[in-house]
Amino acid sequence: MTPAPEAIDEVEELAVDGLRWLTGAARETPEGGLAWTTRPSDDTLNPTLYTGTAGVVPVLLDAWRHFDDDSYADAALRAARSLADSVDGFDDDSLYFGRTGMALVLRAVHEELGDAAAGAAADRALHIVRSRFDGTRWGDLFELMGGNAGIGLGALLSGDPELAVLALEPYLRTAERTAAGVHWPHRTGTDSRLHHISHGTLGIVLALARVGDATGRTDLLELALAGAADVVSRDEAGPEGFLVRHSTPQYRPELIEPISYGWCHGPAGDAQVFRLLRDLTADPAWTALADRCWHTVTHSGLPRRLRPGFWDNNGRCCGTAGILALACDRIAEQQDAEQQDGNGDGFAGLLVTDLTTHATRDSAGARWSNTEHRAAPTALEPCTGWAMGNAGIVRELLRFVRLHRTPADPDYTFTWPDHAPPRRSPSPDGVN
Repeated sequence: MTPAPEAIDEVEELAVDGLRWLTGAARETPEGGLAWTTRPSDDTLNPTLYTGTAGVVPVLLDAWRHFDDDSYADAALRAARSLADSVDGFDDDSLYFGRTGMALVLRAVHEELGDAAAGAAADRALHIVRSRFDGTRWGDLFELMGGNAGIGLGALLSGDPELAVLALEPYLRTAERTAAGVHWPHRTGTDSRLHHISHGTLGIVLALARVGDATGRTDLLELALAGAADVVSRDEAGPEGFLVRHSTPQYRPELIEPISYGWCHGPAGDAQVFRLLRDLTADPAWTALADRCWHTVTHSGLPRRLRPGFWDNNGRCCGTAGILALACDRIAEQQDAEQQDGNGDGFAGLLVTDLTTHATRDSAGARWSNTEHRAAPTALEPCTGWAMGNAGIVRELLRFVRLHRTPADPDYTFTWPDHAPPRRSPSPDGVN
């Protein structure tokens, strides 16, 4: 079911309100830049891609293109200035939590807005990252978000394929053989092996596959396929669905549930890896696996909050916005995410309705509070950034609007490093 034009207008108005709250939460730096804290009540500025300023810049670039409004480009330029000032003194080199993520966003500002200073800062950031490599890793984490896989992926997309290969080659000698393939410890000193995209095997698989394909390193691509085979062998929901536990043995069972459905540790993120492998290998098995992930997500009960702790996050990493990203990929590729479900609405529309319902709107704009059922009060303070806050949610709302107004424009201004662009279905005459 295609939403009515007035309904799409309302979604866009919600995104505008979300942007207004987000830009209102910015802090001015002494050097004239803009920066964000994780939450408005925080005192410390956060430059990271995951929860800070680097993760805000992509939605500013999307808003600039979406609305043809240079005020968003000006805000992105000022944010890049604060990121450039953070490059030298930050003590983390990773993609989501450190310097590589800053470099990637600075490179995007250089390419999109022609800011030479941002490009120079990106080069400086990657130079520092390279200098801190110990020959195997950069720290305790050894995965996509905080370790080698993310650094390699960010380096590749920032224009440094040599650093990308340098970061990925250690996986060749540290892979642990399993009955079906390979996996890796996500950090030093743990017996648990995580399986999904954010901290587990599939995040490493994604980076190995993308870097291997781009650099002609077939050994990296073959290792990626072995890692994917291990995760596929752990499926508990076939043949129609796909669902793999968080980790084996369960990592921090007192805190983390064994089953999740979001981008980070569930089938929504698994599907993104399978979409990439589909595009790189042309093997229809990966298409089938992505479809099975979608089946599981749409039959899980989300976005209904069925019990405390089941579905309590609106954000891009762990919540509804991350599911919406996959739904919009499927709209762009094959239109099936808009098929009617039992409620009479397309699933993507159902997700947008849920985000609308959970938004707090007032004179300051719109924002979203996630829930922690073990805390009192259970409603958490709204966040600003990509992972749990406005930046990640608004970005997906804007894309939803574009897909319904201009279906030929399904992409973002800034492509997230672990999110494969949609593959267009062939037209009847064979032209994509």
